[in-house]
Amino acid sequence: MRFPNLPLALLFVSLPSAAFAQIDPDELEQASPAWGDRDAQLAQGLIYYQGMGVPKNTAEAAKWFRRSAEQGNPRAQALMGAIYQSGEGVPQNDTKAVKWFRLAAEQGVAVAQYSIGLSYDNGVGIPENDVEAAKWYRLAAQQSFARAQLNLGLDYVVGEGVPINFIKAYSWLSMAAAQGESNGAKMKELIVELMTREQIAEAQALSQRCFENNYKGCD
Repeated sequence: MRFPNLPLALLFVSLPSAAFAQIDPDELEQASPAWGDRDAQLAQGLIYYQGMGVPKNTAEAAKWFRRSAEQGNPRAQALMGAIYQSGEGVPQNDTKAVKWFRLAAEQGVAVAQYSIGLSYDNGVGIPENDVEAAKWYRLAAQQSFARAQLNLGLDYVVGEGVPINFIKAYSWLSMAAAQGESNGAKMKELIVELMTREQIAEAQALSQRCFENNYKGCD
């Protein structure tokens, strides 16, 4: 078991896009979401989800998210995964959540990669598979997604999906801690007690290279 799913509201923060800025209704009308513009459809869904100038309506939001997602919008696909996971606007369904998260993850959306990793980790909506979990955590971690860095570091501590390696664990936990994940700092303190001075020095050097290379080459 790893640290949990992101609340749907937090998922918006994890999907940087102009679509999540304050939306001008007049501009949205000009974009004509009913004509099939996937970004306008996503924006329409956000308006209903957040209740921006209209009554909040999660079912209506889900309808627009789906239209955008079916046209291949990766952000909308990630949101479809999240609403099926939470049951907001649609019946809760972990299998469908995994389906949509995977589509977004394969297009490089870090929060979706993290969510697929968590699904494999916990066996929710898909058979448990620690190797697959670590693979998806790594992809998200390399995009600076802090919770994925934390979970990948924990995998290296306990040997789930990857061999036990305190040096790599230290490095990934350091990345997570630097981005504000308090559990990363706590776990790093614990494993330091199990490491030699030489291992700590090597882990610190690896962490520095990882920072300098923008989270690439951290393994």
